[in-house]
Amino acid sequence: MDLSKVVAISGKPGLFLVSSQGAGKLIVESLLDGKKTPAFANDKISSLEEISIFTTGEDKPLKEVFMSIHEKMGDKIDFDPKKASPVELREKFLLVLPDYDEDAVYQSDMKKVFQWYQLLNDKGILDFSVENKEEVKAEEAPAEKKAVKKTTTKKAAPKAAAKENVKAAAAPATKSTKKPKKV
Repeated sequence: MDLSKVVAISGKPGLFLVSSQGAGKLIVESLLDGKKTPAFANDKISSLEEISIFTTGEDKPLKEVFMSIHEKMGDKIDFDPKKASPVELREKFLLVLPDYDEDAVYQSDMKKVFQWYQLLNDKGILDFSVENKEEVKAEEAPAEKKAVKKTTTKKAAPKAAAKENVKAAAAPATKSTKKPKKV
């Protein structure tokens, strides 16, 4: 499930899928009606990949919250978030995310999470089978990947620094031997 191309734009209803990028703007397609519109640099645009929910421990990425909704409620949520009472909404959110921060997560946030889940699931953007396969692969060899990255980074950094030092030492010598031109 890749939520990096799905964005929420402040002041505009629903979610949008990034279609292309222009000079100082994004071209987005509404997931509600399919219309393409520009989103400019001064619009407050938030990628769903970067959104997380406050909890009593570490914040939970929205992707993990969607996975929890899928595990607890399935493909279709059994209530209408817009018409749900505050008590019912809190109960459903506690079922999905039992350790959410009750002081920081508002009722409007809960409604958005459930509405976004339903919209993305109806459009087929949420694919939970891929996530399970990636988690299994990540669990099999996490130590090997980390070790390779560390050794590559350590070896590459000194060489680059040495080249920069050689260039810096050579540059002043060539400048000082040249005579200035008279005009």
